[in-house]
Amino acid sequence: MDTEQPTGPDAAPEAPEARATDSEVPERRPSKVAVFIAMAAVAVAILIVMLAPGAENPAAPAETKGNLTGSPNSAEEDAAADAKVAGKAAPLDFTLKDMNGVDVKLASFKGKPIVVNFWATWCGPCRAEIPSLVELNTQYGAEGKDVVILGISVDDPIEKLKPYATQMKMNYPVLVGNGREDVQDAFGPLWGIPVTVFIDRDGRIAKKHSGIASKEQFEQEIKALL
Repeated sequence: MDTEQPTGPDAAPEAPEARATDSEVPERRPSKVAVFIAMAAVAVAILIVMLAPGAENPAAPAETKGNLTGSPNSAEEDAAADAKVAGKAAPLDFTLKDMNGVDVKLASFKGKPIVVNFWATWCGPCRAEIPSLVELNTQYGAEGKDVVILGISVDDPIEKLKPYATQMKMNYPVLVGNGREDVQDAFGPLWGIPVTVFIDRDGRIAKKHSGIASKEQFEQEIKALL
């Protein structure tokens, strides 16, 4: 039987748990649109990381190869190929233009130790080697001295070579190898650059070195030719 609840001053106080307060705010849940946008942002971030140069890329040359720019081989494979040409006659029967348009016959240097450095203006390791070659040419190859240092640019046009050589203070002959695959093949195979070939007085290859070399390494090979 229903009983009438008392009202007025004699009414029982309301239970605390049943009383709503101004501080109680209903829980706000993100909308479906906001969730979708957040998920899309995360996906884009992951994609950017995956596509970053060298990220999880087994073919990245800086991570998996030696220090020979452009070579598809490992450093060990390049070194093994270099060792095979030691003792062979150097291909000196070529004439190339220098950066001033003058013909330079490689055979004219036979009888002296020759250092042939294959390089390019865009090659970072090549740029790092040039100061060492400049110093060594002053020490061993300047006029009146015994060693000939030659730089053969593999693919740079003359108009780019001259300002670059001036900037780098290159004091040895800079030859144009652009379009001269015959020369590169004869000294090769050149899988990449820099490559340096050391030729003895008899015109034979004493050593071929693929990859960047320090001044100390260059000087050691030069002294062995003297």
